[in-house]
Amino acid sequence: MVGAPPPSGAKLLEILNVRVVGSGERVVVLSHGFGTDQSAWSRVLPYLTRDHRVVLYDLVCAGSVNPDHFDFRRYNNGLDAYVDDLLSILDALSITRCALVGHSVSAMIAILASIRRPELFARLVLIGCSPCFLNDGDYHGGFDAQEVQEVFDAMTANYSAWATGYAPLAVGADVPEAVQEFSRTLFNIRPDISLHVCQSVFRTDLRGVLGMVKAPCVVVQTARDISIPAIVAAYLKAHLGGHTTVELLPTEGHLPHLSAPSLLVPVLRRSPTNMVAGTCIDQ
Repeated sequence: MVGAPPPSGAKLLEILNVRVVGSGERVVVLSHGFGTDQSAWSRVLPYLTRDHRVVLYDLVCAGSVNPDHFDFRRYNNGLDAYVDDLLSILDALSITRCALVGHSVSAMIAILASIRRPELFARLVLIGCSPCFLNDGDYHGGFDAQEVQEVFDAMTANYSAWATGYAPLAVGADVPEAVQEFSRTLFNIRPDISLHVCQSVFRTDLRGVLGMVKAPCVVVQTARDISIPAIVAAYLKAHLGGHTTVELLPTEGHLPHLSAPSLLVPVLRRSPTNMVAGTCIDQ
């Protein structure tokens, strides 16, 4: 599909496995992070569907999506094409207002989408979010350039070995079933796609546009995250343009929706309560 025009409408909904579940006037969109797919939300989903319409989809890079649909040229320009996909989904579903919950790279996607189409987003919930993963002067993003290159080299040399080592470090907390689940979805991604996505994420720097976000934001950070220093949450609070609160979860790891859903659910239940009702077609 290299060079093919981007899919839209019903075709895109099919490709990205879009689902709409639950009931209620208020709409919540769940957008997963790197190394997972929409199944990562399974532990928190039942607490949202009883009074919200919930939209789930898979990023095109997820292992649950046919890799033939990953256009390396289209998804090589930062995160813009991922934003295009998200907005196309919302338009295809006739959603006019929603709360958007984004994890990791999808938190970055959420920031960009809210800048491009601010009328769509009543609230952003940003889980494990960083505007820039690279250290830069006084800014501590968590990684030096040499460390990032070592990650790329390890992924290239032996993806299986890298994924096996990375999964427990990312989960952090001693939750074997969460490590097993993250390992499953991480291994499902074709190695060249996984590397390409990682390179795009580490090249992305959103620090200069944070002030353009006008939607209220909730930044969710764990007490210890191998990917994101705790100070990044304070940076986001200081620089995001919309009213921003920080929720610090007393647990470890980059994937609290997998490892500590009981801590995350109250945050998610609180966050959409001020959301203006949206509309969504039935699926």
